Amino acid sequence: MDFTHLNKKGEAIMVDVGEKEITRRSAKAFAAIKMNPETLQKLLSSELKKGDGLAVSRIAGINGAKKTAELIPLCHIIPIESVEITFENNGVDELYIYSFARCSYKTGIEMEALTAVSVAALTVYDMCKAIDRKMEIKQIKLLEKTGGKSDFVND
Repeated sequence: MDFTHLNKKGEAIMVDVGEKEITRRSAKAFAAIKMNPETLQKLLSSELKKGDGLAVSRIAGINGAKKTAELIPLCHIIPIESVEITFENNGVDELYIYSFARCSYKTGIEMEALTAVSVAALTVYDMCKAIDRKMEIKQIKLLEKTGGKSDFVND
């Protein structure tokens, strides 16, 4: 397997996307955070002392997506057209965070979608840590990507 981010000497490089065509691209990502049922209820009903945890986490996730190239060293700065963050829960003790990001560019937006759910999950943790230190960010994964050379769906 050839690694696209290494030159012939094995040194890290930024991939040259100059000759690639601009295509419409999108990505969906997911994170899950487990917490005490009481914590989840307070989060969902906006009863946290720090304020509306979901609103703050949504904004943090969007900002995270916008800062991806600053956080991940070899990522390109891309023109993000939209980022959406949504939340679901299992009715017991887990919050599910989803991101959907879109751009029209020469390279993908998967890292932005993954960064969005990661930062949103970390923000949920920060908003709730005063009442629940045992929270666990259980999973972060790419669910889907479209555009570019190949599409991807993670069942």
